[in-house]
Amino acid sequence: MTNPGEAFDHPEVRAQNMGGANPPDRISLRDHIVAAEIGAFQPERGLTQRLRFNVVVELAPHEGAASDDVDAILSYDRLTEAISFELKAERLNLLETLAERIAARILAEPQAERVFLRIEKLDRGPGALGVEIVRGRAETDVAGGTSAPRPVVVYLGDEAADLAALLDGLSAETSPVILTLAPSRDVHPVAASSEAQRRIALLAIEQAAWALASKDARLSVVETRTEIDWAARHGKIIVWAPSKLVLDTAGAPETVGDGLALAEWLAIDQDAVALYLHGNVAPPAGSRVPVKTLQA
Repeated sequence: MTNPGEAFDHPEVRAQNMGGANPPDRISLRDHIVAAEIGAFQPERGLTQRLRFNVVVELAPHEGAASDDVDAILSYDRLTEAISFELKAERLNLLETLAERIAARILAEPQAERVFLRIEKLDRGPGALGVEIVRGRAETDVAGGTSAPRPVVVYLGDEAADLAALLDGLSAETSPVILTLAPSRDVHPVAASSEAQRRIALLAIEQAAWALASKDARLSVVETRTEIDWAARHGKIIVWAPSKLVLDTAGAPETVGDGLALAEWLAIDQDAVALYLHGNVAPPAGSRVPVKTLQA
């Protein structure tokens, strides 16, 4: 059990104290500061704040030092890359979530056995506010080599006259299927700002998603990358509710329109095999994803 004084020690000290009689080799990253947007409260949205990262990684036995072979060791760059990747993947509310994802990404490296990770917000008060976790390979679902299969993204510009027949056809796909929709046809409020109008349009798509999913038990409404990944692994036909992913990801489309730009953006984001268009829809020009028109 960690003693009270040790709880405030640097992760490197904690790693040493928990090392036992034959402590493993370790690498560390100390006082790495990155500006990012994160936080559950409205004042934290739209603003960046400084985050300080301290990381210690216990390593499996290796011959890197003896052979002077850089490929046999865990590079320090992999630690900063793990932090950068998870910060860019999507906007998060909680440091706890960010810490779990960074630790899991580091533990996907074959040399990593245990991670000590501390993340602190430096701009939220007079002191540093933070979270600290310790994760080992045995405790973490290390996903190296087990990524979800690439999906196809289907844009439903018009409601299918025979939804069951459409889903029967899509069920034959060897790839997971993500349905994306146009906003519901209801009359929507008119907002005084473009950001408020964007959110209203996203909610209108989510209304359409829930209405569609209620018509067939094979459909599952999802919001986050984690849910998309889980549903894809379990063979679900996904209906995308876009608000969280769009609002939390830098570079997402600023305007919603008929939803086609969102569908193309999601297809790129998910490295989709193809973008299928259903209904009277003009294909997007110069799409980076192969585009196919389905029979309406």
